[in-house]
Amino acid sequence: MNLEEIRQNPAGKIMQFSVPAIIAMVLTALITVADGFFMGNYVGKEGIAAVNLGLPIVYLYLGVGLMISIGGVSIAGMALGHGDHDVCQQVFRQTIVTTGIVTAAISCVMVFCFRPMLWLLGAEGQVAGYFREYYGIMLLELPVMVVNSSFGMFIRGEGRPEFCMKVTVLNVVLNVVLDYVFAASLGLGAAGIALASLLSALVSSGCSLYYFRKKARVYRLGRFRFIGEVFVRGILNGSSEFIGEMSTGIAMFAYNFVIMRRIGADGVTAFTIVGYVAYLFSMVIVGFGQGSSPLVSFCYGAEEKALAADIRRRTSRYVSVAGVTVFLVMAGISDWYGGLFVASEHVRAMVGGGILIFMVSFFFSGVNSITSFYFTATGRAFESALISFSRGLVVLLACIFLLPAVFGMTGVWLAAPVTEAVTLGITGWCLWREGEGSLSREPDPEQIGSKNSFMKRKWGIFHL
Repeated sequence: MNLEEIRQNPAGKIMQFSVPAIIAMVLTALITVADGFFMGNYVGKEGIAAVNLGLPIVYLYLGVGLMISIGGVSIAGMALGHGDHDVCQQVFRQTIVTTGIVTAAISCVMVFCFRPMLWLLGAEGQVAGYFREYYGIMLLELPVMVVNSSFGMFIRGEGRPEFCMKVTVLNVVLNVVLDYVFAASLGLGAAGIALASLLSALVSSGCSLYYFRKKARVYRLGRFRFIGEVFVRGILNGSSEFIGEMSTGIAMFAYNFVIMRRIGADGVTAFTIVGYVAYLFSMVIVGFGQGSSPLVSFCYGAEEKALAADIRRRTSRYVSVAGVTVFLVMAGISDWYGGLFVASEHVRAMVGGGILIFMVSFFFSGVNSITSFYFTATGRAFESALISFSRGLVVLLACIFLLPAVFGMTGVWLAAPVTEAVTLGITGWCLWREGEGSLSREPDPEQIGSKNSFMKRKWGIFHL
């Protein structure tokens, strides 16, 4: 990266880094939508409900993976801006290995959690059967998915976002083709759809390994020694992402718990179908966040704090425009959209009646998320965690349990927009305090990449 190029054309640089990331993230989200399409049309609405009941598991993996990966990428990015390439290498290697080991350990534990989870949610019959089929295989796929995501962050961090986009395109195309082969042609049902995800993720992982072996300019695979302080700093720096994803997982569990008891499996199916739109839009936000974060970290590490703040403001405007655009598009096709996944008139009516209410949250969620990314990229974990914790857990859980009790299914749709609107006030307060003086101590550049840093020690002989 070149500081002068960023200074002269910040908007262009944001788009250069963000657009490939957005395309990659949206394409990744389309895998979920495609799985939902094949699940609804070749397995049934019970299959869609079963997949949604297990989403808290997915968010657990995403939370742990993002916490380790984004924390590591931020440290490496600031070290790169400071000119210390050796630190970048060591942080990269440790981050990838740690991500793989931790997520594999989660899979070993989660296999024992299916039965109590289904009991607590009150899921039985076909829904419970499809849940076991699908997530039994996904416990193998999810660690691969998380490591692939970590690979992508580092590839973008060294200025090659277009490679990530190409790998993602391959992943999506392969996944859709295998969905058709396994679910539609061979009739393997929910297990076939999960198997398609596993195989396509393994192919993507192979492409990323090839990149780091043959094409990488900054981050290369090689020897490293695990340093606890690197791990702790990365965890602290990425803690807001963990809180955000885990909060989403807890909120999703709460949504499913409330809907299953007040409305039933059809309500879960309708909520899942609306959730596909929210997931696609969240990937646009994450794409902007992942695209702008390396720029923010680099500028911040180079002591260009005003430029880092300008990148944050510009990115927030872009996601706000994207939110309004998605809302207007879906307003025009909401009646058709529900029928794309299921034939049930009852489910389609719930989707058509709730999707516009739910999507009001898009007007606020982009600014909240990008600001959280910004605080993480500049090493201010407290502010980032405060925003993530507020929008993903405290306010949202209150809305999930209170609003449906008063308004029924309409209360379910209202929970997200009310939560994001309240959180927007907290976000504004954090930014105001940043102008007055940071809530937390800014990271010392001497601790990020200097020759006297904690990472400048003798590295061992472990291999990646």
